[in-house]
Amino acid sequence: MTASRSTFPTLITFGIALTAARAQAPVPAPAAAAPAPAQAQANATRTAPVPEAEAHRPSPIPDRIIRTIAADPARSIAVTWRTDAAVVQAVAQVAKAEHGPRFAEKATTVAAVSQDLVSNLGPARYHSVLLGGLEPSTKYAYRVGDGVDWSEWFQVSTASDNPEPFRFLYFGDAQNDVKSMWSRVIRKAYGDAPDSAFLVHAGDLINRGASDALWGEWFGAGAWINGMVPSVPSPGNHEYERPRLPDGTVVPDSKGVLTSHWRAQFALPENGPAGLEEAAYFFDYQGVRIVSLNSNEGQPEQAEWLDRILAENPQKWTILTFHHPIYSPAKNRDNAELRRLWQPIFDRRKVDLVLQGHDHTYARTGLKSYENVPEGGTARDDPDATAGTVYVVSVSGPKMYVLDPEQWMKRSGEDVQLYQVVAVDGDVLRYEARTALGDLYDAFELQKQPDGRANRLVEQIPDTPEIRRPAPKAAVAE
Repeated sequence: MTASRSTFPTLITFGIALTAARAQAPVPAPAAAAPAPAQAQANATRTAPVPEAEAHRPSPIPDRIIRTIAADPARSIAVTWRTDAAVVQAVAQVAKAEHGPRFAEKATTVAAVSQDLVSNLGPARYHSVLLGGLEPSTKYAYRVGDGVDWSEWFQVSTASDNPEPFRFLYFGDAQNDVKSMWSRVIRKAYGDAPDSAFLVHAGDLINRGASDALWGEWFGAGAWINGMVPSVPSPGNHEYERPRLPDGTVVPDSKGVLTSHWRAQFALPENGPAGLEEAAYFFDYQGVRIVSLNSNEGQPEQAEWLDRILAENPQKWTILTFHHPIYSPAKNRDNAELRRLWQPIFDRRKVDLVLQGHDHTYARTGLKSYENVPEGGTARDDPDATAGTVYVVSVSGPKMYVLDPEQWMKRSGEDVQLYQVVAVDGDVLRYEARTALGDLYDAFELQKQPDGRANRLVEQIPDTPEIRRPAPKAAVAE
């Protein structure tokens, strides 16, 4: 949200039911009589879906509840949710989790910061809270509401404030058919790694950033997972849209802007460059510095900021995520200027791993350093490289592009939905890419070496064929 989350109203009450502060709503009309049999039969043969405004209408009951990464994940929990405008004082409650239910009696109540958002489907109110002053490596339970209508209690954990083993999930573009086709991927991923510390989303979470219905599908796909495991989203180009006139036409000569949904519904660290708050940020997690960049705008400003925060990085590992790839696996999509601006910094600051999206295929490099490839040219590959960064492009949704095979690809694929599990344990980072069925598709280890020497890359690619789109059938002469 646009309001600062560094300070929030603290204790309101301990374990005491709140009196709701709600706008007066009209008294509902009496329930209609049950439909006659003929009418019921007609209703059973509907030919049109429920209108989007009805299907995604907010109410006083909290929905779209999401835990996002906090700047200090060992001592704070960031949460956002949505209601209708009837809720004028939203709150969250938090307590240390216990074996039984009496933890609720000890809950602390914290007031939320709220903002209104008028989307293409109408108005809604978003609420955000930073639950601070928590203890590291501790289980908590929280819920959100207004004192009358509450969410369920979500049981969550804070991070350790020391380097300890953990793993997280990484998703390329979800983007299209999110409810229908992406839900199975995030749910399978969580089933495989339910102890994941956070979820990295490398941009293009949906297809049209201003569509409230598509955001409703995205939140529905993750459902209660969103409320438990912190999300780490980076904006993609589909989170940007050009402003429109009242008749729906695009404003001539206008630039795309980040959707208003972004800051309303994601409470993210505000430690990025000025003007890119919550769109570029970083946090430290148990020995790893994770940086989310915005590859859509402000790239030079981010380069200067990135160089500084990596120069000051006290963590053993460095992982970056953003949307547009440094090395593109799809035809005619090379991002030469981005590579020129950012990759020398990655090399100088010894970035270990870069996680990207955008190109709707799968491709992964070995250790790679900057090469000044002419625009439109092809990146060369040194098979004997012993230093550099590993770059990954992946896709989790159903939209697929044609792969453009290159020498730098250690493993690639097309027409395959994937999720990735990344585990860090001391001097070893293990990476696994798995298909929507849970089958291992790619794997490697990075091993830290003594005296600041370059990482050792150990390939662990499974002995299975790469997934490729079938070649088009040749025309048969008559």
